[in-house]
Amino acid sequence: MVARDPHRFANELDQGTLERLIARLEGRSRDAVFTRLFDKYVARLAMPQSPRILEVGCGTGAMLRLLVRRADFTGEAIGVDHCSPFIEAGRRFADNERVGDRITFRVGDVHHLDFPDASFDVVIAHTLVSHVTEPAMVVGEMGRVVRSGGTIVIFDGDYASLTYSFADHSFGRQMDAALASATFNNPRIMRDLPRLLPELGLSLVDAWGDAVVEIGTGRYFKSFAETYVPYVEKAGLLPAQQIEVWLSEQQRAMSDGTFFAACNYYTYLAGRR
Repeated sequence: MVARDPHRFANELDQGTLERLIARLEGRSRDAVFTRLFDKYVARLAMPQSPRILEVGCGTGAMLRLLVRRADFTGEAIGVDHCSPFIEAGRRFADNERVGDRITFRVGDVHHLDFPDASFDVVIAHTLVSHVTEPAMVVGEMGRVVRSGGTIVIFDGDYASLTYSFADHSFGRQMDAALASATFNNPRIMRDLPRLLPELGLSLVDAWGDAVVEIGTGRYFKSFAETYVPYVEKAGLLPAQQIEVWLSEQQRAMSDGTFFAACNYYTYLAGRR
């Protein structure tokens, strides 16, 4: 079988699987690991007083809800995602948090954005480009709809750097690679972006990296493993029994304080040339 990124093919998933992905997206947004990295790039954005902001591949809108709840944000926020259940969940969560009147959600294809040229001050792709079918097409569309002087934000992981500690180092490396292959359509895309941006008429304005590491116990990487390990097994990338042993060992390590996992994340700020 061939690995199929569940986010890329979210519209083909059953309800139970979608609910697990929604729970993962929501749980991730409450983790200090991700809120810290989100706050870091938002603080560096030079925005007008009432900016118009678009998030492509917004999922459940978790990051947009964080944005509009900031005391210094007085603009308009729009989120687009190809998965209708994600968008429905986003509207529900926004209403429950009483910010539904501040965010507009739309179902749409991020490869072909249904917005006029130069219509946004900021366009954000938060852990999106690792999942899409054609990253260059998506980033090109982001460049088309951002205004001159506006900012494109691309935040994502370099999932070839994803690693969990495992006593059998050989199998551990295989499992790391299988997780990246089963979960991300483009696990190395952040390495390619500095080369792709000029080809798309965009200039790199700023960039930085952050190592996300959990030692002793796990929250972020616990959720990651429990959500995506089943896709490794489903794709037949490794023997099911060995996968089960690996996951059991990760859970044991978390409980006894010997856990280790890490991944590098990168943020690129770009603008139209």
